[in-house]
Amino acid sequence: MKKVKKYNQEVKGLLIDDETRCVHYSTENDRIAIKFYCCKIYYPCHACHEEKGCGHSAVWPADQLDKKAVLCGSCGHELTIAEYFQSTYTCPACEANFNPGCGLHRNLYFGS
Repeated sequence: MKKVKKYNQEVKGLLIDDETRCVHYSTENDRIAIKFYCCKIYYPCHACHEEKGCGHSAVWPADQLDKKAVLCGSCGHELTIAEYFQSTYTCPACEANFNPGCGLHRNLYFGS
């Protein structure tokens, strides 16, 4: 397992670069890491957390959308869950694009 330190935030998982891309998701726009509610550690994706994480997957409760839980792999900006939902898959700090396909896995990270 590789660890990357991005602007004082540690990201764990099967990383392949310092923008938080991993062996599971490595396109140009795959540049976020998500802090998992169960362990409060950033991982690039649900598969990295399943393989190398705490072993207890839990999603962020719907009443905690104000928590910083998404990390831009380009600039290191931490977004709250609500900011991420409203971001239109673009970092509000550096304008780097995020992968819109991540929305398909929303239920693996965030409660409704």
